[in-house]
Amino acid sequence: MNRLSDVLESNEAFLDPDLSLKGLADQLDLHPNKLSWLINEQLEQNFNEYINGFRLEAFKQKALLPANAHLTLLALAYESGFNSKTVFNTYFKKKMEMTPRAWVKSQS
Repeated sequence: MNRLSDVLESNEAFLDPDLSLKGLADQLDLHPNKLSWLINEQLEQNFNEYINGFRLEAFKQKALLPANAHLTLLALAYESGFNSKTVFNTYFKKKMEMTPRAWVKSQS
């Protein structure tokens, strides 16, 4: 679990929109089934939920930076590793219980 955290936090592997369970397992020198089991058992999430959690936090940080005010929310979502508008909006609403735009407005 420590190695997994290191790869995701230090290397920001979650920013890669094409990151897959197999790709992450390769980086950790683990079998994909073992990595999947670890995430499911230890974190009680599936791979996509786990990775999207990092992406959501990255988006929230980027969205609040004045230097990013010229970027659209969708551009920030893509920069955070999401590769689909639908996935981003659905995940954001599920976790934050509001739209991304409503969240940004609530932060100012």
